[in-house]
Amino acid sequence: MIKEWNLLRTIACLSIVFLHSTTQTARAVGYPEIEYYNLLRTALCYATPTFIVLSEIILANRYPHRLPEKFWSKRIKWIFAPYLAFAIIDAFVTKHFSPAIGLGEKLFLNIFMGNYEGYFVLIIFQFYVLHYVVTKFKIPTNWLLPISLMIMVAHLSLLNGNLPFIQENRNHLKIPFTAWLGYFALAYIIGKHYQSLAKKLLKYKWLTLAGVALAFGYFFLSYQSGNFRVASYRHDLFPLAIGITLAILAWGQLLPNSKFVNMISNFSFGIYLVHWQVLRFIAPYVAPYFDSTSTRVISVFVITLIISLALIKVTSLLPFGSYIVGNTRRKVRKKSKEHQVIPKTA
Repeated sequence: MIKEWNLLRTIACLSIVFLHSTTQTARAVGYPEIEYYNLLRTALCYATPTFIVLSEIILANRYPHRLPEKFWSKRIKWIFAPYLAFAIIDAFVTKHFSPAIGLGEKLFLNIFMGNYEGYFVLIIFQFYVLHYVVTKFKIPTNWLLPISLMIMVAHLSLLNGNLPFIQENRNHLKIPFTAWLGYFALAYIIGKHYQSLAKKLLKYKWLTLAGVALAFGYFFLSYQSGNFRVASYRHDLFPLAIGITLAILAWGQLLPNSKFVNMISNFSFGIYLVHWQVLRFIAPYVAPYFDSTSTRVISVFVITLIISLALIKVTSLLPFGSYIVGNTRRKVRKKSKEHQVIPKTA
């Protein structure tokens, strides 16, 4: 596995855990009166689109012309099966905390509508289908990108609007691929041309930081104008997510391999699925023990991460564990005179 990919996946994963730690901490002890607490939470929403973008970058880099045999069977076993497992787990945990809800309805919404934190899997699978279509019909990227961006902007404009129907069904309307189409097109181009692009990113690495600064400036102005929604489908997150992605892909090439980064990257899919459930149980007990917002959030974050890693490790040792937390094992493949660690399900 290319080390900057591992770094990007790790940073996105930890950002999500940190974001949700702020959410559950606030639910446990109340939202703090800190001016930019919600700004931080909103900005951290960049992580889910980044995680989705990375999945297509890897796919386009490895399979730029066609999908390989057994592609779908592996993804169903190690990505969709865990999605289903946690759709069920989330429904029962939700029933535990809110006995009045209908379990059958919650199960239906989780599985078919992505009405829980694993919704990103449905988007990734749509990206798989899009990748198949683009490669099979050899759709040129010179018009794929602008058309995809226009469609995405139109969808996000509706999604962030105030129409009653949109407001009532926002969680469902964020799932269709048209809301993420610009991310797909750009990720496909990055992945397909990654070898040459990586060299340019490294050469102009300081410009990537300028890009992140400009993207955050745009995001901040949008936030100041009254767009306070903490959601990954915000239109102003697109330049921020892409800017951060390019910066990490550039600077990550300079960093040495890290066992910690590789471990988090290896467990990232499981962490995405597990951590929310862990947070729901521990935050009400951990957060009140600390006096300040920072110590509360950091403590909840660290404890959640440790417990999530332990649960994933133990579950992965079971014969059927990969169908619950995803495939955490790696195999070595020789390519271009280098040994790279390749995830079976990437």
